[in-house]
Amino acid sequence: MSDICRVALDAMGGDNAPGEVVKGAVEATKKENDIHVVLVGKEAAIQAELDKYDYSKEQIEVVDAADVIETGEPPVMAVRRKKESSLVKAMYLVKEGKADAFVSAGSSGAILVGGQTIVGRIKGVERPPMAPLIPTATGVSLLVDSGGNVDARPSFLVQWAKMGSIYMENILGIKNPRVAIVNIGLEEEKGNALVKETYPLLKECKDINFIGSIEARNIPKGDADVIVCDAFVGNVILKLYEGTASTLIKKIKGAMMSSFKTKIGALLIKKSLKEELKTLDATEYGGAPLIGLNGLVVKVHGNATSKEIGNALIQCVKFKKQKINEKITASLNVEE
Repeated sequence: MSDICRVALDAMGGDNAPGEVVKGAVEATKKENDIHVVLVGKEAAIQAELDKYDYSKEQIEVVDAADVIETGEPPVMAVRRKKESSLVKAMYLVKEGKADAFVSAGSSGAILVGGQTIVGRIKGVERPPMAPLIPTATGVSLLVDSGGNVDARPSFLVQWAKMGSIYMENILGIKNPRVAIVNIGLEEEKGNALVKETYPLLKECKDINFIGSIEARNIPKGDADVIVCDAFVGNVILKLYEGTASTLIKKIKGAMMSSFKTKIGALLIKKSLKEELKTLDATEYGGAPLIGLNGLVVKVHGNATSKEIGNALIQCVKFKKQKINEKITASLNVEE
């Protein structure tokens, strides 16, 4: 099997498409030799952007797609009817084995629907979770689920804990990652019905390093490596996380520019502060993978810039090299 990771990139998805998407593809190919990007979308528009750069024609190709799925469209209907859309055509490249992974900044709903109905789940996976990496005081943690399954069963959460552990150990190199379930307290008897039913199942699971409950305030401290919850809770955590981080950064910058003295101080600490604030930037870690599908599907922010697109593409290379899907299959004790 080739070491080259072929990624189908939805060139028309997101607020900044196709410009930032194409730029991200070019940047990724300059950083990573073992990647081949298939830009799927309106060929003329994509080529016009590509012509702005000096790029490797061996690493980038274009597949024409006449249609686009807009963010506000009903996901199921859009995926069914718009077969010639960039999102659907790119996903079919994964389904047909012509690509190893799919990346898009487009409609979250359409990506979730397409991921399950076109790419398909790994045999034995009940529901694939969306799993972004979130910054913490000690590094990053994986949040599963953050958008795939608002209504979940205990068995789903157990699988997510297993798959999340595999991801963190192989992609981030964290040995025996700590797994925790989001709760309103640390006591085992606390929580809603889902948490109370799931807790003992995670406790009995020998495949993971379950450390118990985690309260939301302890997530940024890095008290666990894999954070397990249903998508309703996870999405609230993720959005609050992003909003708090951006507000905090604005407040810090505002305080530093408030007077002549603070501006002098800002100049003295600018380099160190920039490095620290960089750790709060979610785009540093690529996109949110939809784990448990027959190919890798990655969702990046709708307003993603070339930096986030490029990081998401490079993320796909590591996913393939570490054979994450094969390890997930083995953990579920089912044959491919």
